[in-house]
Amino acid sequence: MARPRIVVVGAGFAGVACVRRLERTLSPGEAEIMLVTPFSYQLYLPLLPQVASGVLTPQSVAVSLRRSRRHRTRIVPGGAVGVDTRAKVCVIRKITGELVDQPYDHLVLAPGSVTRTFDIPGLAEHGRGMKTLAEAAYLRDHVIAQLDLADAAAPGSPERASRLGFVVVGGGYAGTETAASLERLTANAVGRYPRLDRREISWHLVDVAPKLMPELGDRLGRAALDVLRRRGIEVSLGVSVAKAGPEDVTLTDGRVLPCRTLVWTAGVAASPLVATLGAETAKSGRLVVAADLRVPSADGVFALGDAAAVPDLAGDADGAVCPPTAQHAERQGKVAADNVVAALRGTPLRSYAHKDLGLVVDLGGRDGVSRPLGIGLRGMPAQAVARGYHWAALRTGAAKTRVLTNWLLNAVAGDDFVRTGFQTYKPGTLRDFEYTDQYLTPEEVRARTAAAAGRN
Repeated sequence: MARPRIVVVGAGFAGVACVRRLERTLSPGEAEIMLVTPFSYQLYLPLLPQVASGVLTPQSVAVSLRRSRRHRTRIVPGGAVGVDTRAKVCVIRKITGELVDQPYDHLVLAPGSVTRTFDIPGLAEHGRGMKTLAEAAYLRDHVIAQLDLADAAAPGSPERASRLGFVVVGGGYAGTETAASLERLTANAVGRYPRLDRREISWHLVDVAPKLMPELGDRLGRAALDVLRRRGIEVSLGVSVAKAGPEDVTLTDGRVLPCRTLVWTAGVAASPLVATLGAETAKSGRLVVAADLRVPSADGVFALGDAAAVPDLAGDADGAVCPPTAQHAERQGKVAADNVVAALRGTPLRSYAHKDLGLVVDLGGRDGVSRPLGIGLRGMPAQAVARGYHWAALRTGAAKTRVLTNWLLNAVAGDDFVRTGFQTYKPGTLRDFEYTDQYLTPEEVRARTAAAAGRN
């Protein structure tokens, strides 16, 4: 008798936690486990701003999936681009471009999220994201390239002003940490450019919300705002981008900022894979799931992480869903694995509940704002808590060693501000890095599985 097939989509915090739990719980004869991911590493997303700023190397935050001694999961190098829940088939686009149909008995969807964009003229062509490892490495090259080109341009010229103008959109954690980290990069690098004056470099952080990082509370939000403004970053709240061009950005309040670097971090949206299921979604676009992480309308399908609106049973508000954070995703992965095992063995499933442990924000240097277990911290104590939390959350000893070594080396020796060659004549767009145009429509998925059933 064939073993049941468990397909896990996504190698983020949720997907990897699920696979590790399945490997430890199930015997080899109980099920076949497959993990669908384009890369054989787990990306530690919260540290991406430090990759972009050169504090950490890209390898430091790419935790290998092949180090585990218990490893017996088959890793399929590709991305899921469609699901037919009636036929129980997951359509996978391998990294070669080939489409394959993977039948499943149990499907765990943890495909994560993509950068949320809006229909803003020029955004698709000129916006840069901070959602993938390639984007972070590319952005570092791009910023250093702007300094190189500005140094070669005539003083006072429009080209020089636009190359030294940097705009980050999004006042959440990603945007705030990105602006803080990259401003430190340019501030430290300008000393190596004798023809540049630090006062020529302009950084703007823009967000449509009235407050910076409201989840931290007013006091810590103001503390983060003070840090950014003290460093010379202009923070504009209550406005957004009206138009993006190759050499400037127009804000909704009418201001036109010289800029050739627009970093877009204005929130995330559920993976486009969610739309292929034809299942109910919440206003956020995330799949509606029960407290045990099952998708109600799809037999054998579980969803979690950024792609699912998981009821927050430990929260204070009725009808609240868990925020898309790493601490929730990792714990949901373990519950999803336990419930898949329960479904296989015919035992009761359990609901997911977790009390949020707090938030940490590393602003680089000696600055940070954190709220661990509801305790508000700022400055060095907050940064120590933030880095300690991230270091402890890294999954392998090798990753912890690399990150700690990088932190120490950067603190002692600084940065050489070297471009690695990712910067090309063709700028990388959000679509290029996040592959949002690779997914099938629900009709294409059903037509494909129907044709395959007819051939059989």
